Amino acid sequence: MSVSAISSATATPTAGTAGTGSFRVPSKALGQQDFLKLLSVQMTTQDPMNPQKDTDFIAQITQFNSLEAMQGMQSGMSRLQQDQQTLQATALLGRTVELQVDKDHTAIGVVSAVKIEAGTPKLIVDNKSYGMGQMISITPTNQQ
Repeated sequence: MSVSAISSATATPTAGTAGTGSFRVPSKALGQQDFLKLLSVQMTTQDPMNPQKDTDFIAQITQFNSLEAMQGMQSGMSRLQQDQQTLQATALLGRTVELQVDKDHTAIGVVSAVKIEAGTPKLIVDNKSYGMGQMISITPTNQQ
């Protein structure tokens, strides 16, 4: 039995699009459908004299489910971290902060707004945008 190599560098036409110039771009992650395709190919091409045990298939399915759950948990943790950073930034509204502008300069001002850029909160002080990592100190603004 001959097996042809699969190369991720080539794009293949999607089903039903032959001749239209539309290509499917390979993804880096295997999904559940990919796993089921691999499993069915594995089952149909196994050696009949030395079949794979059903416990091996169950172990593979369990590993795949665990991996899928971990990916979901990682995604959830990333969203939680972004939400927490946004809450921390909004808590600074109206407060005076000292920020490290560059190696030799700092800026002091009141946080007038919070802007979200690419999912990351930025503090707006004196109409300039600063990252949360640039903050050196926080002091309450004097209220009359």
